[in-house]
Amino acid sequence: MKTPNKKKENVSEMFNNIAEKYDFLNHFLSAGTDKRWRKYVRKQLKDIKNAEILDVACGTGDLAIELAKNNPQKIIGIDIAEKMVEIGNKKIIKLGLHDKINLLKADALKIPFDNDKFDAVTCAFGVRNFENLEIGLKEMIRVLKPGGKLIILEFSQPKSKIIKKSFKFYFHRLLPFIGEKISKNKEAYKYLPQTVETFPFGADFKQILDNQGFSNTNFKELSFGIATAYTANKISTK
Repeated sequence: MKTPNKKKENVSEMFNNIAEKYDFLNHFLSAGTDKRWRKYVRKQLKDIKNAEILDVACGTGDLAIELAKNNPQKIIGIDIAEKMVEIGNKKIIKLGLHDKINLLKADALKIPFDNDKFDAVTCAFGVRNFENLEIGLKEMIRVLKPGGKLIILEFSQPKSKIIKKSFKFYFHRLLPFIGEKISKNKEAYKYLPQTVETFPFGADFKQILDNQGFSNTNFKELSFGIATAYTANKISTK
């Protein structure tokens, strides 16, 4: 019988196991496209001055490091995989960004911060791993300041039949093979295509954000729909 935290435990263990190879595989398997996606997220926040930002499911901190180029006041990243956080903080110290960025081990379903704290909340390729998507989104809207901005970057499925066919072949055949050879973890790179195929995207995920009380929800397909960026705001009380 599965315990309520089974998915959370499995995801944490899986990412801890591949943490050492995670950055290399991200860049290699996406041919560097992941860097362009994070740059897109940063540009969506460039007009928020002295921002306090929470990066949920921060991994090894690549998005937080990219967001630091906007010179925000503070970026806090949280992730349930302790090894990922440890590697991320080492990168941040090496880059001299430890006064700007701090990564913590914490659960996205129990964000350890007060209500209305952050000017922006980001999450790159993490929401599909949440044990309970609704609770995770409720936590994000809780810690956002009224009027604050949410940006979620997540994999999606291309609409073009040709691109979709190529994408499926890559995701189901090449990615698991290469990922296993480099990370020595077979399950991690089988898990990725499985979650992408079952996770709602585009208008369906926008509707989920609407249902959770976000306003100004929108989405933009990136790289022919391989990924999608979702933006929304917490309703302002003014």
